[in-house]
Amino acid sequence: MSVAIWWIRRDLRLEDNPALWAACEHESLIPLYIHAPEEELEAGPGAASRWWLHHSLEALRQDLGAQGLRLVLRKGAHAQAVLDAVLEESGAEAVYWNRQYAPAQLARDASIKTALRSRGLRAESFNSALLFEPWQMSRQNQPYKVFTPFWKACLAQGVDQGVSALPRVWPKDCAHISSEALESFGLLPATGWDQGFNTCWSPGAVGAWRALTAFVKERLPGYAHDRDRPGISGSSRLSPHLHFGEIGPRQIVNNVLASLAGDVHEGAQAYFRELGWREFAHHQLYHFPHTLSQPLNPRWECFPWPETDEHLWESWIKGNTGIPLVDAGMRELWQTGWMHNRVRMNAASLLVKNMLIPWWRGERWFFDTLVDADIANNVLGWQWVAGCGADAAPYFRIFNPVLQGERFDSDGRYVRRWVPELAALPDRWLHRPWAAPREVLGAAGVTLGVHYPYPVVDLARSRDRALLAAKTINKTNRQ
Repeated sequence: MSVAIWWIRRDLRLEDNPALWAACEHESLIPLYIHAPEEELEAGPGAASRWWLHHSLEALRQDLGAQGLRLVLRKGAHAQAVLDAVLEESGAEAVYWNRQYAPAQLARDASIKTALRSRGLRAESFNSALLFEPWQMSRQNQPYKVFTPFWKACLAQGVDQGVSALPRVWPKDCAHISSEALESFGLLPATGWDQGFNTCWSPGAVGAWRALTAFVKERLPGYAHDRDRPGISGSSRLSPHLHFGEIGPRQIVNNVLASLAGDVHEGAQAYFRELGWREFAHHQLYHFPHTLSQPLNPRWECFPWPETDEHLWESWIKGNTGIPLVDAGMRELWQTGWMHNRVRMNAASLLVKNMLIPWWRGERWFFDTLVDADIANNVLGWQWVAGCGADAAPYFRIFNPVLQGERFDSDGRYVRRWVPELAALPDRWLHRPWAAPREVLGAAGVTLGVHYPYPVVDLARSRDRALLAAKTINKTNRQ
């Protein structure tokens, strides 16, 4: 009997899954997920993502069960050793998987493919996660470092809209292959810090399609404007579903286009552009793998980061900086595993520019606390804000979270939700409570330093300090 292994990674869905389709050409199928966290230190899931992974694997188990197949779970220090064990137990002749793109993952997969083929086994990998392979786009044989020309090149080439549904025929299950308990992976937290996640998210392919359907029907037309307003439900919230492969980007593009009947309006164009940023992040990481820990622009290697003020760091991660928009975002992150993108930029800018805390500390915190923590997106975003990454804008872009709050959260809905101690303040003072008259604070029941902290940094002075530090780079690089 012809037996194949579908090696499952971040492709936790049955539809539009090329590796699964290839495996279903065989008579018998082993859907295998390998938990080898030590092997993926640079891109293994953080605490919040582990919560999502647990529930997404449980959802996939149910989806496979409906097709008469079992999800086989194994764990080990190295994926290849686990694969070898299952190959020996099953007599499988082929292994199929969908590609991942972090540097260590690419190297590992290439090694495994070579080893399997050298033994006469079939080993094939596919693209299920991206619209374009990271190596697909170039200009004069050079990778892109700026988003706009990259995305124009993508649009000029056109998106492959071929999407496969469920396999036509399902193979038989290998009933004799044992599986470990999902709980043995230890993905869920020992304490109850994840309680807020359950009310916000529905991991799994079914949850992904519900989120997409609601977004296309209710929010896509106004997306171009509403996506910047954190106080309303204007974004897609599909990022964790995309990260875990519960839905693929081609599925999203096809669904959006089908809903428009040929009229690709401003909202759809803006959303496709956001999908483009995801593509650009993987393009960058593939061509510049050193950006995991070093700036893309080498000039910034000599930036004079001071010794980190741990008090500032603690105030930032706990949402107690005294800057309402940033505090709201950091509290939203802790309670839900997600933060609105406009607020992410402001929180990152405050940390890197106003507090002069290195971008990689913030990047690791986001990676550990975001349910959509994607290594490529995270690194690109943090280096973009820091001014040392793929961006044509110079370092002096420093977000002012007061002005940003007044512009994008003008009615204070977002801040009042996540910083309830300021809820009674009038809109005029909500984003700058330290400037409010004493009688206004008193009427709102707010005593600064008691109910809510004073700002831990002076926004204007800390901005000037950051710009002064940046000038030292120019001097250093001219010497």
